[in-house]
Amino acid sequence: MLIGEYHGKLSNKKRTSLPKKFRNELGENIILTRGYEDALILVNQDMWQKIAQDVINGSFINKNIRDTSRFLVGSATEIQTDKQGRFIIPQALFDHAQLKEDVVFIGLVNWVEVWDKDMWQKRLEYLKKNGDEIAQELTNMNNKNNG
Repeated sequence: MLIGEYHGKLSNKKRTSLPKKFRNELGENIILTRGYEDALILVNQDMWQKIAQDVINGSFINKNIRDTSRFLVGSATEIQTDKQGRFIIPQALFDHAQLKEDVVFIGLVNWVEVWDKDMWQKRLEYLKKNGDEIAQELTNMNNKNNG
């Protein structure tokens, strides 16, 4: 299961090392793409197929589907890791996530997010401050879906 928080460094060539636990879970065919809230997303081939299927099944007439496709699929790249799990982050993704030297990998069951350490700290502060409201909103959504 993709869970946990791991810290890493970026080299001056925009190379970092995927934590071993995540390498083992994701396997060899890994996709890196833009994520929301200025993060990057790492998924394995199976999860990527599910994302792609949602795009394929959606109508290109629907603006939201087109925009989601542009955002997620348009920036996606297959990454190759070396024996130490190192990979290079393409410039466009590097810029999107506003990466500097320190990165944080966050396992979220089905995917891994890659954050700049400072951006992650800001997001954590937001989550701490608004956690009760977010939980209540999720409860309300679940009640609507189950009711």
